[in-house]
Amino acid sequence: MNQKFSPTLRQLRAFAAVYQLRKLGAAAEQLFVTQSAVSVLIRQMEEGLGARLFDRTTRSLQPTQAAREAIVVAERILRDVDSLGAGLRDLSGLRRGRVCLAITPTLAEILLPRVVRRFGAQHPEIRVVVDDCAPDQFVSRVIGEHVDFGIGTPERAGADVVTHTLVRDHLSLVCRRDHALAARRSVRWTDLAGHPVITVRPGYGIRPLIDGTAASAGVALDVVNEVSFLSTALWMTAAGLGASIMPSAFASWSSDPDLVVKPLAGPRVSRDISVVTRRGRSLSPACEGFLAVMRAELGRPAARQAK
Repeated sequence: MNQKFSPTLRQLRAFAAVYQLRKLGAAAEQLFVTQSAVSVLIRQMEEGLGARLFDRTTRSLQPTQAAREAIVVAERILRDVDSLGAGLRDLSGLRRGRVCLAITPTLAEILLPRVVRRFGAQHPEIRVVVDDCAPDQFVSRVIGEHVDFGIGTPERAGADVVTHTLVRDHLSLVCRRDHALAARRSVRWTDLAGHPVITVRPGYGIRPLIDGTAASAGVALDVVNEVSFLSTALWMTAAGLGASIMPSAFASWSSDPDLVVKPLAGPRVSRDISVVTRRGRSLSPACEGFLAVMRAELGRPAARQAK
């Protein structure tokens, strides 16, 4: 016996087919190869193992004791390989798997309901897990591989993650229709002077960007309310407590007819929503399929409420 010999899958399949059918011709037909190819594969196995596997008669092949012992191992290997192949086909065919993503609660409320419903209808066997984390936890969830990917705007992405733009966005002002700035086509940062505004708390999410932009524009913001979630800022603005500063994607989500969204200019500040992945990590077919559905939904007019 060759101590370094390891039978190939082709040899094992040929051996198992001959063992079951007892004829080279029948085995060749089952495997869609020639009879001579099966004969060669069996001979290679016998030479490698140093043992005869079949005694040849005029009508059939009879397994030897070595074959009866080898078939137990061979069939187990083939079952495992076939099971592995079926499992991988299920994963690549989106018949099984899991999608785990990190996203802030407000952004999840805006982007995910329609996507999750559509993806679930198309791929009911795939489980979608949502980690609704705070903005300052977003990148760490991706880097720590607690999730497959994140959706949002990382404040400090760093070298450990890769971002791909999902939605082009920018900072805007949300105010009531009776607000002094509501009639303007666009609002400059300097126009905010003297007007009460609502935004997120210091050091949280977009607040450093808002403070830095206002300072560079030479305006001192009159922040009257600081919140953790932009959805809170929206209802506060609707209640007349002040205008809100937030990305337009969040602002346009509101269906309140009394609110208007005005782009902030001088300067215009981009706040794109991105897919964030850990560098060097590829996404599963299930994750890719989920993102494909999301991009399709975001491209539908109903998914965007421009005002």
